[in-house]
Amino acid sequence: MSELPLAAEFPPASHEEWLALVEKSLQGAPFDKKLVSKSYDGLRIEPLYQRAEHARPVAGRAPSARWGVVQRLDHPDPAAANGEALHDLENGATGLAILVAGAPSANGYGLRDASRETLARALDNVWLDAVALRLDAGSRDLDAAEALIAAAAERKIGLAKLDIALGLDPLSTLATRGLLDATPKAAMERRAEFAADLVRRGFRGHAFLADGRPIHDAGGSEAQELAYALASALAYWRALEAAGLALDAARKQIAFLLSADADQFLTTAKFRALRKLWARIEETSGLTPAPVRLDAETAWRMTTEREPSVNWLRTTIASFAAGTAGANNVAVLPHTAALGLPDRFARRIVRNIPLILMDESNVHRVSDPAAGSGAIEDLTLKLSTAAWKLFQEIEAAGGAADALTSCLIQRKVAEVRKIREANVATRKDALTGTSEFPNVSEAAIAVLDIAKPEQPEIDAKMRSEALPRLRLSEPFEALRDAADRGAAGKKKRPAVFLANLGPASAFTERAAFAKNFFEAGGIEARTSNVALKSSALPDAFKASGAPIACLCSSNEIYAREAEAAAAALKKAGAKAVFLAGRAGEHEAAWRKAGIDDFVFAGCNVLAALQQVHATLRLK
Repeated sequence: MSELPLAAEFPPASHEEWLALVEKSLQGAPFDKKLVSKSYDGLRIEPLYQRAEHARPVAGRAPSARWGVVQRLDHPDPAAANGEALHDLENGATGLAILVAGAPSANGYGLRDASRETLARALDNVWLDAVALRLDAGSRDLDAAEALIAAAAERKIGLAKLDIALGLDPLSTLATRGLLDATPKAAMERRAEFAADLVRRGFRGHAFLADGRPIHDAGGSEAQELAYALASALAYWRALEAAGLALDAARKQIAFLLSADADQFLTTAKFRALRKLWARIEETSGLTPAPVRLDAETAWRMTTEREPSVNWLRTTIASFAAGTAGANNVAVLPHTAALGLPDRFARRIVRNIPLILMDESNVHRVSDPAAGSGAIEDLTLKLSTAAWKLFQEIEAAGGAADALTSCLIQRKVAEVRKIREANVATRKDALTGTSEFPNVSEAAIAVLDIAKPEQPEIDAKMRSEALPRLRLSEPFEALRDAADRGAAGKKKRPAVFLANLGPASAFTERAAFAKNFFEAGGIEARTSNVALKSSALPDAFKASGAPIACLCSSNEIYAREAEAAAAALKKAGAKAVFLAGRAGEHEAAWRKAGIDDFVFAGCNVLAALQQVHATLRLK
């Protein structure tokens, strides 16, 4: 591959020559503003990178090893959960995430309790010594861990044969619930003593989980997620050492879990950075770095209720990014997870996503394929540096527990969340199928009609501010829900009339923009699909049956006709008149003529749609 005949016919091009061509094409526009972007950690992302010389692969899974295909065991009824688990394992799954009611990631479902009987029934006929298991029990983590170990003992399976991440993680309970049934120190000590006893009896799994999901679910940045996971892991490592385990044995009891989202490059860089950062901590502790168990779960915050089939695309990208970045196991959230308990079809789809990636595309066969990529290596380094700085700040505050009880972590996450929510509102961060390209006529999606189990109470001995668990699409979905209720009540969907002025070449682009804009709030766009003169607007508006209107045309036609058109629409009974485009110097005159607001790329779409709902009295 050193000689490429076709490329050899062209002279070599340098980075400097490329920059010169870019500067010429920008015609004076600033390079940084047009072509450089930044992550939510403020990391500079260039448009083009050169190869990273002398880069080394980041050690993850064994070379050519597959990642585990993990399915969620989350049906409240243990018998039904068992049926789904066996079906998944018979059809390609290699691991199970056992969710117990009360765990945030159970989405209100999960096994109804953490008793030995419930877990044993849910895992009936599952070969516990041949399947990778991960417990996700929230505040019931220790009870569930004890019950699972007891269930294995009843089947006479030795502890050394179990590939289990027991999911002990009291810090995440404090982070997500804002409550803990003991002080963080006492909670960690109790779990560390349990883990140390297991190790002495031959346990080779992972007792503690350093889980970054609470930060990601709350809208935090990649560096914040990494810093929190590292700080949690270090707190658990110290607790295990205090319980009598040697440093080497103690570190083997800690597994990591990160969220994987649809930002492919940042997700890949984040998983690579976690391994590098933990290796640095191991070296500082006097140990030779060893591969860790690093699992992935596709992100809750990117999951949408509307057009849920788009979630297939999001989770495929996320699975690819985490898998090729060396994740040991990947759990894919079903596309209907935000709507309710997924049915067998939804489970089949998410089971097949990683199977297709590995069996048909063979993406697992190259260890760390991103190594040497200028873009990924740069992102990995920058992300590692930013995360290390935050990690040191958490340590300086007393560690993860103190940083949570003092709300240091919550404040930092809230700062990023505020920016992220503003970007969603303006569609700088577009949500396909929800804030962009919505389908107001989408069909209902089936989920299981299962009552949610009772959620456990916590006898709080420690309180702090709980991190929210959000989906970025929720504000737009609330508008869609209100519009649907309005449609059901009046037996017709609330609508906007698109008043197209001038020839098709003048109005088509802005009419398409306006349709996309209003339907993101559940407001159906109705149009005559032909050019209209101001004198024809009243009759066309009345015929549409819409209570509001939006003018769509070019700036030149607006300058001539917008005032007369707005006045005619208001006279015809329009409750509100909008104009697709910026007002500029005409704003005062156009508002005086009857235009209530202007919709354009970059405006606050969410606020504008909320105002439309208020005008139409949709609740």
